[in-house]
Amino acid sequence: MVVTDGSGPLTGIRVVDLGRYQAGPRCALHFARLGAEVIKIEAPGGDESRENGPWVRGQSAYWVQYNSGKKSLTLNLRHEKGKHILRELVKVSDVLLQNFRPGTMDTMGFGYETLKSLNPGIVMINVSAYGQYGPYRDRLGFDPIGQALSGHMMMTGSEGMGPIKTYFPVIDRITALHATIAGMAALWERQRSGEGQYVDAALADSGYSMMEIDIARFMGSGAVAERSGNRIATPPNNTFRCKDGWVYVTGGNRDIFTRVARLIGRPQWLEDPRFLTRDGRIENADEIEAGIGEWLAEKNVAEAVEAFSKASVPAAPVNDVPAAARDPHPWARDLLVEVTDPVSGTIHVAGDYFHFSRSQVVVGPVPAPGQHTREVLCGLLGYSEKDMEALSAEGVV
Repeated sequence: MVVTDGSGPLTGIRVVDLGRYQAGPRCALHFARLGAEVIKIEAPGGDESRENGPWVRGQSAYWVQYNSGKKSLTLNLRHEKGKHILRELVKVSDVLLQNFRPGTMDTMGFGYETLKSLNPGIVMINVSAYGQYGPYRDRLGFDPIGQALSGHMMMTGSEGMGPIKTYFPVIDRITALHATIAGMAALWERQRSGEGQYVDAALADSGYSMMEIDIARFMGSGAVAERSGNRIATPPNNTFRCKDGWVYVTGGNRDIFTRVARLIGRPQWLEDPRFLTRDGRIENADEIEAGIGEWLAEKNVAEAVEAFSKASVPAAPVNDVPAAARDPHPWARDLLVEVTDPVSGTIHVAGDYFHFSRSQVVVGPVPAPGQHTREVLCGLLGYSEKDMEALSAEGVV
């Protein structure tokens, strides 16, 4: 169930979000969707990534995907009174998330040992390009760095191509998940020990997490897989053209190959010694794919997917963005939800990717810069209206 307010499984947990751009804020977004109170710290005037396109009626579709459902507190952390407010927030929070370059938080006066002295139960989630230690600790980096360093770019695409990154920021998203899982595990462990700890998640590490099989293969045998484009291992595993578009057919085990052969009228393949083993089908993939392609060339995408699905063969249309948006799947499962927005009126944001049987996923509206400053300072930290006026006059909030 998706609600805009209510109790999620992490209700009662408070997160201070110092994240910027994608990986850090996406981690905090997961906490927000799971019901935690997430206080997004923005510089007075708003976070700089609010200026990132693409745009929906004047609103950054980029920013809202990482920050909807959070509370916005504008705070000047270059001002000593701003730092004092952050220290007060740490004392009453469970998690602090940040993705500055390693060492920056220490320079600001908010390294883990300082946070721990303020709140022994605090869980600090650190997200960075290369981690809090290691040979490249001090280097800057964004999503493509993880793809480049780990070898991922040289495995994407087909043989003979130059390096290719994924269009989608897969490293940022995986890193956000790693950080979220580790953060929640630290909260769980805190129930036993009574102590917090810090978590170290890195973009480069996430790149290597995608390349574990290939690197293990190389370390053990010296072998390196060839780039295979859309083809994956044992056929049928590739994209095929239909009359009105493309379809992807996948699943290289013997049972699925048998169903495909019967469906497309090639029962002789099941007795052909070239196709009896997995290795044999890999060696003769061109002939198998040619047969599938010939059968699909006379069909529309919809009827091809329907035929494969009825035969228990995994297949899906290769959608462009408009087709993906019109597909019923994301709307039936609340993967995107329309919420109120102070700039565009309404906008679609990330919805329910968890799907609990009892608990609710909380999808809140998009906050304006500093929308919750008074609520946090007065309601949570006990500041008065006079205090607020003074802080505002000094440029602290």
